[in-house]
Amino acid sequence: MTGHHGWGYGQEDGPSEWHKLYPIAQGDRQSPIDIVSSQAVYDPTLKPLVLAYESCMSLSIANNGHSVMVEFDDVDDRTVVNGGPLDGPYRLKQFHFHWGKKHSLGSEHTVDGKSFSSELHLVHWNGKKYKTFAEAAAAPDGLAVVGIFLETGDEHASMNRLTDALYMVRFKGTKAQFNSFNPKCLLPMNLSYWTYPGSLTTPPLSESVTWIVLKEPITISEKQMEKFRSLLFTAEEDEKVRMVNNFRPPQPLKGRVVQASFRS
Repeated sequence: MTGHHGWGYGQEDGPSEWHKLYPIAQGDRQSPIDIVSSQAVYDPTLKPLVLAYESCMSLSIANNGHSVMVEFDDVDDRTVVNGGPLDGPYRLKQFHFHWGKKHSLGSEHTVDGKSFSSELHLVHWNGKKYKTFAEAAAAPDGLAVVGIFLETGDEHASMNRLTDALYMVRFKGTKAQFNSFNPKCLLPMNLSYWTYPGSLTTPPLSESVTWIVLKEPITISEKQMEKFRSLLFTAEEDEKVRMVNNFRPPQPLKGRVVQASFRS
C-alpha cells in the first residue's frame, strides 16, 4: 500500500481499484482524459485566461503521501484565476504535481495519446459562491484546475527554488515553510487552453472541476525531475517506496465535449 485512506498508486490500491471505495470513479465526468485535438471544438466565446497571481502568498510545502503540494493563503480573492470558461474569480488553494518513473510517462491528461513527463495542477475554488474549499469541492461548479504539462529538456530556472526544497519533505506526512513562491513563474508564455467538465483525479474523485488544460508545455531538466522522483510515498519509519507514477490514467469521455480557446 502506498497511501493512507486505503488508496494509492500501487498494485493493490491503485486507480483500477478506487471504484471499490469511491463508486463515482465510474461516473460520467471523470478526469483525466485523453484530449483528441482534432475533436476539440473551437469556441470563439471563450475568454482569455487571466491568472492574477500578483500578490501571491505561498505558505508551505508538504508531502501528503500521494504528491508534493504547495499551499496558499486563500482567505480572500487576492490570488485568482479568472476569464476562460469561468464566470467569476476562483481562488488559488494549492498546486501539486504528478510524475512518472521515466520521462515518457507521468502526466494525467494526454494529448492525442501522448503523455508528458509530469503535470502541474493549480487548484482553485469558487470563493464567491461557497464558504469553504470543502463545500466548493462537492459542488459541480466549485473548483477550477489549471493543468500544465512538463516535458524534460532545458532546466527551468524558476523551478529550482521548488526542487531545492523537496529534500525537506522527502517523507510522507512532512511539511516545511515555503513562503512567497509565486507560481506565475511556472506558466508557459502562451495561455491557449482546452476546457471540459471533469473531476478530481484523486479520491474522493468529486465531479466538481472545470478543467483548463494549457496547450503549451513548460520544460524542466532531467536533473530537476529526478528530485521529484527522490520523494517517498512512505513515512520515515516505513520501508522506503519511491514516489513515482502517481498519476491516474485517462478516463472515458462519455459524451463530453472538449472546447478549445484556439483554432487548431
